[in-house]
Parts: sequence; structure tokens; C-alpha cells
Amino acid sequence: MSKILVIGACGQLGTELTQSLMNRYGHDNVIPSDISDKKEFYKNNNFETLNVLDKEALLNATKNHGISQIYLLAAVLSAKGESDPMFAWKLNMEGLLNVLEVARTENLEKIYWPSSIAVFGPSTQKEMTPQETIADPNTVYGISKLAGERWCQYYFDKYGVDVRSIRYPGLIGWKGQPGGGTTDYAVEIYHKAFNGESFECFLEEDTYLPMMYMDDAIRATIELMEADPEKVKVRSSYNVSAMSFSPKEIFNAIKLHYPQFEISYKPDFRQKIANSWPYSIDDSEARDEWGWNPNFDLGKMTEEMLTNLASKEVV
Repeated sequence: MSKILVIGACGQLGTELTQSLMNRYGHDNVIPSDISDKKEFYKNNNFETLNVLDKEALLNATKNHGISQIYLLAAVLSAKGESDPMFAWKLNMEGLLNVLEVARTENLEKIYWPSSIAVFGPSTQKEMTPQETIADPNTVYGISKLAGERWCQYYFDKYGVDVRSIRYPGLIGWKGQPGGGTTDYAVEIYHKAFNGESFECFLEEDTYLPMMYMDDAIRATIELMEADPEKVKVRSSYNVSAMSFSPKEIFNAIKLHYPQFEISYKPDFRQKIANSWPYSIDDSEARDEWGWNPNFDLGKMTEEMLTNLASKEVV
């Protein structure tokens, strides 16, 4: 059985992906790690306090636990990255290169690293953005993700590192807290509705962005990692999508459950970021090559989000 190290296991994506990996492969075979000591997130004695920028510590953790796969989730996201571009670049790029080097020198089995729709920019085709297209990101997050995709391709081509990646759209889940992304309004809005509060949206009401429910994102990640290597044709990062909607549409979906819910709009600097991204994504290559197919649309996701928030409150 492979031993898996998850770096950034306490973030929005990491919280849910790590638990899913544990459920699938066994708690003893998954080593959660984060930059701060957050063992309370997991009933797991193997939790590692790890800074991915510390290459020696990363190498030691890999050797000590007999790691054969690494999932690198630690990153500074789009909106947060604009407040400190140099640190965002440092973490996003040096962290990836450290992991790729460890994978190369230790002959690891597989690496997972997430990219993002942030690799696209103002000149990118907005509707059904294809797998191969103009990518001119205008955020440090997007620039780092585009550079990261090229490094992943390079390490696969030159060294044979089995690195796999997905360009995530906006991810919506109820377990973890948002991590500073431009699409995070679509997480916060559910919490506001459930708590009986009004919501002030930082995007305009008709801003369409690709989105995905966290359950679909976790399943896509694991399916890609379990796919036969011969079926994984894209070694930079795969387009993957599920739905596209605007703040007005998600508000209307929530209103069906909370008729008194109110929204207002106060666009900020994140509007410019959102305007540079696609409205919808063509993920036909992921569907054709390793069988990707989403389970959730806006209506089903809204029901799941509100039901799970209610269950979480009861617990």
C-alpha cells in the first residue's frame, strides 16, 4: 500500500481531501501535514508540522514515513496573493519545486499538484475555454500556477516524474473555511443564509464563473490519481468543470430554501480578477481520457450545502 503525504492538509481543500484519502486507503497510510501544529484536525498520530519551503524537512518527512505519493495543496490563493505578491510567488513556486525535486531524487510513485482557472487571463476565450488556449494571467496566483504547470510538464518529460494536476474552478464546500480566493463568495453566501444574515457580495450580480462542489472536486482528484498512466495524456494540468453561475443565480437558488434571505452588491478589487477569468470551461479531454463526469449542479449543490450546514450545527 502506498504511503501518502498531504501538504496543506488543514486548508479548505486539504481538510476534505485528506479525510477522503484516509477513508479510502486507511489512516495509517495517509500522513497529514501543515505549517502549524493542527493535530486536532485529525485523529492521527502521524501528523507532521511541516513547512514545504524547508526542503530538508520535507525530505526527512518523506524518508521517515516511507512516502511514495505527495499531494501538495499548500498555496497562497488569488485574492490573498495580491496583498503580498512576493510571498505568494515564493510559497507557490518554491514549494512545488521542492516537492518535484524530492519526487525526482527519491523516485516517488506519484505527485498531485492543483492548478487553477486563474492561469487564464483577459485574452483567453471566455466561453467553453479549451484545454489548450491563450493563458495570460494577471494575478501572481495565476502566474505562479501557469509557471507551475510548465514545471510539472518539464519534470515529467525530462525525469519521468508521474505528476498529475487539475485546473480547479471555484470550489464550494461546507466543512472548511474559505482560503482567500476570488470565488469564495460562493461559500460564504451559504453560511450567511443559514445564519439568518444578509450577504454583501464583492462581485457584481451577473459575474459568471466556473464552479464545482467539493465532493466532485475530491472525486475528480482521486479518479485522476488512480487512472492508468497511459490514460493521463495531459501532464501540465487538466481542465475540469461542473457548472457555471453568477451571484444572482446562486442567491435565487438559496432563496428557494430561505425566502427572507437578502443580498447586496459592493464589488471590490476581486471584480477585476473575476473579469479576467473564463465564464465556462471545456473539460472534454478529462472526460474522454479518464472518464471525468460531475454529479452536482447548482440546485443539488445548494440542497447539500444547506442540509450539511444544518447537520454540522446540530452536532
